[in-house]
Amino acid sequence: MPRSSLYGGRDPRELPTYGVGDAARYLHTPAATLRSWFFGRTYPRAQGGLGSFKRLINPPEASSRLSFLNLVEAHVLRALRTQHGVRVREVRSALGFAERDLGIDHLLLSDKLLTGEGEIFLDHYSGLINLSRSGQMAMRGVLQAYLKRVERDDRHIPIRLYPFLRGADDGGPPAVVIDPRVSFGHPVLAGTGITTAALVQRIDAGESVADLASDYDISEEQVCHAVLFEKAA
Repeated sequence: MPRSSLYGGRDPRELPTYGVGDAARYLHTPAATLRSWFFGRTYPRAQGGLGSFKRLINPPEASSRLSFLNLVEAHVLRALRTQHGVRVREVRSALGFAERDLGIDHLLLSDKLLTGEGEIFLDHYSGLINLSRSGQMAMRGVLQAYLKRVERDDRHIPIRLYPFLRGADDGGPPAVVIDPRVSFGHPVLAGTGITTAALVQRIDAGESVADLASDYDISEEQVCHAVLFEKAA
């Protein structure tokens, strides 16, 4: 069956595929945080009444689920937001600057973060959060590490995401990949169609790492990577 028929003629990268809970596990980000980023929330004010937090990223229209492109956006936003404890209003201001002054739509999906325009954005961003020079260099390093985990097509649109294996970003080689065209976007071992969840289910059922490596014709290290990813998530 052609892929266009399989997905009803739609780009699988844009389909509402992931529940917030699964996305949170894959990205090592609290579910409540992701829910706020994509759907906003209300909260009680100290002086009484309710305040409103407006979403930072748009999910697929009229859906409570996230797309593959949303995963990429959250992956990059995590680099900006959580690595330096930056306040949301500063992130919102910086994203607005990128769209308004640099003309970069969907900045979190853009590879321009690695170009000269990206340098201008990061200079502006650093000024907002008053980072020292060493802090700015550290932030650039973190952002680049995250962006290197995003593979793009010839139109520079993300096609694959290589999530980190552990919550503490290890920076190791990509071992797990999320590709919306493979196994319906579930995480798989890189270079295979073997889902990490399937391997872990068999491990939990009492099978050995060696047996699974033999059954799937993969290395024992790859089996361990699947376990590390799923258990860390």
